[in-house]
Amino acid sequence: MARSGQSKRTEKLQLMLNLEELQMIEDWRFANRMPTRSAAVRELMRRGLTQEVERASKGNGISVHKFGIDPDGRRARNGRSETAVG
Repeated sequence: MARSGQSKRTEKLQLMLNLEELQMIEDWRFANRMPTRSAAVRELMRRGLTQEVERASKGNGISVHKFGIDPDGRRARNGRSETAVG
């Protein structure tokens, strides 16, 4: 069930990992108390994309908020932020 303010997830992304990559994700997931592997992967992707957008935008006036990312660890939607969990 989608949370209030979140869009329903309708797109599927399938990826192949080797055992070492999978173990790293699983270790991170449990260390960070993520409820599912999918939630952990989404959060890791969000964090990585946030860093990339911040790095690319330094000095050229681009705001990470333009990309729906709040650098404080929340997803910006419609001018407000929501906690970025699962």
